[in-house]
Amino acid sequence: FGIATEEHFVITTTNRKEITEDNFRELVQDGVTLYLLQSVDQMLLLATKERIDFLPHYDTLVKSGMYEYYASEGQNPLPFALAELIDNSLSATSRNTGIRSIQIKLLFDDSQGKPAVAVIDNGSGMTSKQLNNWAVYRLSKFTRQGDFESDHSGYVRPLPVPRSLNSDISYFGVGGKQAVFFVGQSARMISKPAESQDVHELVLSKEDF
Repeated sequence: FGIATEEHFVITTTNRKEITEDNFRELVQDGVTLYLLQSVDQMLLLATKERIDFLPHYDTLVKSGMYEYYASEGQNPLPFALAELIDNSLSATSRNTGIRSIQIKLLFDDSQGKPAVAVIDNGSGMTSKQLNNWAVYRLSKFTRQGDFESDHSGYVRPLPVPRSLNSDISYFGVGGKQAVFFVGQSARMISKPAESQDVHELVLSKEDF
């Protein structure tokens, strides 16, 4: 930094709190922006830039479904939310060589926990990476690239055919996570890839958040 041996200087945070031996561990974290100044109250000669890294607040996910489906053009939003969940199963079973089985169950038995909507299929299953990617907010199945391992690789959007099982029934295109948090407050995905003996489970829950 070109500081002479006898020259006095301080290191501060962007809100001018001086870094000392006592508060170093508290204030200096990964990604923090620091000032190197001659004094704590030194005027800045130039505009400074600070990089901000952040994750969306969990309310972004938990409450996103409410807005998407309340904006359903005056129609009953529940069928569209269920359609999003069925759409995942249609995609998963699209390459089945045998029977495509998709079940929708409404569970109201309090002895098994809170009421739930269960969608069960005999699709190809998801790897742990694909399940991880399903949890990423706004990561569309049509745009997953690079480090994102998709379970829809090579997908070609079919021509629109009324009442067809073409895995393209999504009305809003907002995805299963928003649908889940419109219907309820938690999602549990249990999946076993066809070529693996491992069973993967993902839980997204307002309570856990």
